[in-house]
Amino acid sequence: MLFFELALEDLRQAADLFRPIYDQSDGVDGWVSLEVSPLLAHNTTGTLAAAKALHNLAARPNLFIKIPGTSAGLPAVEEAIFAGIPVNVTLLFSGKQYVAAAEAYMRGIERRIGAGLNPDVGSVASLFVSRWDVAVAQQVPEILRNQLGIAIAKDAYEVYRTLLDSPRWQRIQNAGARPQRLLWASTGTKDPNASNILYVQALALPSTINTMPEATLNALAAHAEFGEAPREKNDKILTEFAIAGIDTEAVAVQLIGEGVESFADSWNDLLNCIASKSAALKAVVA
Repeated sequence: MLFFELALEDLRQAADLFRPIYDQSDGVDGWVSLEVSPLLAHNTTGTLAAAKALHNLAARPNLFIKIPGTSAGLPAVEEAIFAGIPVNVTLLFSGKQYVAAAEAYMRGIERRIGAGLNPDVGSVASLFVSRWDVAVAQQVPEILRNQLGIAIAKDAYEVYRTLLDSPRWQRIQNAGARPQRLLWASTGTKDPNASNILYVQALALPSTINTMPEATLNALAAHAEFGEAPREKNDKILTEFAIAGIDTEAVAVQLIGEGVESFADSWNDLLNCIASKSAALKAVVA
């Protein structure tokens, strides 16, 4: 497919650009990501085949293959990790969805250990933040605006830290594996009345990654320094949302469904654009 030919060329260049960071950090940092077709979000076999093909074609150790954390995507995550393919588990929205992604990763690593394979396979779990606040903005009082995404993310962070302290993970780490890091995605502020670094500042927590759009990155660069975000409990805030009638589990399911649909729409738009331009060029040459 023409898209993947172009994308792989760009991503190989990006991976090579970041390779010194990858080498200097012993594989902790310096990664880039390439997603499988979002049209495969509900197709385990197709997702795994695409992940293997893209990994082989890219031929870069610091390139994650992005696989959505759907019910069909998670078995593909486990199999990809077992096959030694670094994975960015994307489209996660809740602590429960994060745990499912982490367990898929750990099962893959445990199978590698059992098979006598190197357990050092990189992975991140990408939890989307700002979309929570967009989803409930019209359903909650003003005082609760722009608080749910951060509360959900911090709840997931506590689960993440608990998991890293668990005997199960300690056994895996002692065998030579490294943690699947928690990554904050969708951290650009959507509310024009809120701070443009709202999510970045609130989620500056140890052992996490924050990906952000260019406007947010520029705003952060221009902002005064800030320290590590406090790790306060979110029980009270989440209770207030429950009282306001927000079923966070139902919203999480809604968001991953909308995310898959949105990614697929963007994918189709992109492929249609490429096909149109390709046809126009062929017409000119003819």
